[in-house]
Amino acid sequence: MSDLRGICVPICTPMTGDGAVDYAAFERNMDSLIQDGVHIIAVNGGTGEFPFLSEDEKRRLAELAVRRADGRAKVIVQTSAIRTEDAVENARHAEGIGADALLVLPPYFEGPGEAGVRWHYEQIARAVKTPIMVYNIPVYTQFDITPEIFARFSEIDGIAYIKDSTADPTRIEKLAGQGAKVFCGCDFLNFFALVSGAAGLFTGSGNVAPGLLRQLWDLTASSRYGEAERVWRRLQPISRLLWTLPFNPVAKAGSQLTGRPAGLCRMPVPPLSAEEWRRVEEAVAALG
Repeated sequence: MSDLRGICVPICTPMTGDGAVDYAAFERNMDSLIQDGVHIIAVNGGTGEFPFLSEDEKRRLAELAVRRADGRAKVIVQTSAIRTEDAVENARHAEGIGADALLVLPPYFEGPGEAGVRWHYEQIARAVKTPIMVYNIPVYTQFDITPEIFARFSEIDGIAYIKDSTADPTRIEKLAGQGAKVFCGCDFLNFFALVSGAAGLFTGSGNVAPGLLRQLWDLTASSRYGEAERVWRRLQPISRLLWTLPFNPVAKAGSQLTGRPAGLCRMPVPPLSAEEWRRVEEAVAALG
């Protein structure tokens, strides 16, 4: 089983001017992120605009990601689906291409309670041997995988990690305290998460400042907390802006401004206004 730790970047899906996926830019951006030291790249995540991608596009991106990483970084493939049979099929495809882990949401529309969500994860885990990262983002799924629930889900063979995007710092502490391999999914909590025992950061700001995030990881791992906090403060303007303005347009603008072309989000997500773009420029400038 892959041991996932470190900086995980949910990579943006670049688009051409006519709204098609720019696969060549995707590969170049992967190379850039890996060269800047990220440990893991996640493909088809929320930051990758998965709700607006076709199944063929998602599979091609997953295949490209694994092939392009070529062992230089781990690859997580987001394989969620509302229908369990589709989630199983997606998981089998990701395992077949060599993904290091699967990121899986609970069924996220008219979803079931704990028993039904557990059954959903059990069917996926029985179908594959690839480790599963449970994705907790209750603002969208309307089902909160609390530390207590995750402890019960961890009894399922194959459930190995949790990405927590509740923006509740006490969650990271509780999950890490009970031995869970938790990835923080809230950018502005990154430093707190690391000193609280998180296994890694699942951070959209990695599309903008991957090198600084790797520094944050290395300094914290070396217990150089004062230096780590200074790096974290440089990251805070872009981290907070991601969670203040529409997340994906900010991530793509920041990626563009730091040398990784991403284009616009696919409609119906509109582009940033001129004022919003100016705020992204200011946040990028604060990175130094």
